Amino acid sequence: MTSQTSQMEGVPLIAPSSTDHPLYEAVVEACRAVYDPEIPVNIFDLGLVYTIFINDEADVVVTMSLTAPGCPVAGEMPGWVANAVEAVPGVRTVDVNLTWEPQWGMDMMSDEARLELGFM
Repeated sequence: MTSQTSQMEGVPLIAPSSTDHPLYEAVVEACRAVYDPEIPVNIFDLGLVYTIFINDEADVVVTMSLTAPGCPVAGEMPGWVANAVEAVPGVRTVDVNLTWEPQWGMDMMSDEARLELGFM
């Protein structure tokens, strides 16, 4: 995932994830189990997961976007993500928030996703 920053304020548009939390990698793998039904790549490698915040009580907040505001699964995908993350042992609660800022772009995809989709 790229780290997009506002040029004016120097404030990240995408908040940093809790990468040092012991549950972080397991939550990432849970997100990798969720696929956009129109694209054969998981949502994490597509760059749709912007932030994974995990507090000391193991409450997880996932901030994500979709490939487009009119995505046909816009109402369903946050539930899919919540269900996947709730299944991670040790996670207490899960909240999934959709955001459109910054707008998702193909530059947010991982190299693996680009390769899978034939963009590399």
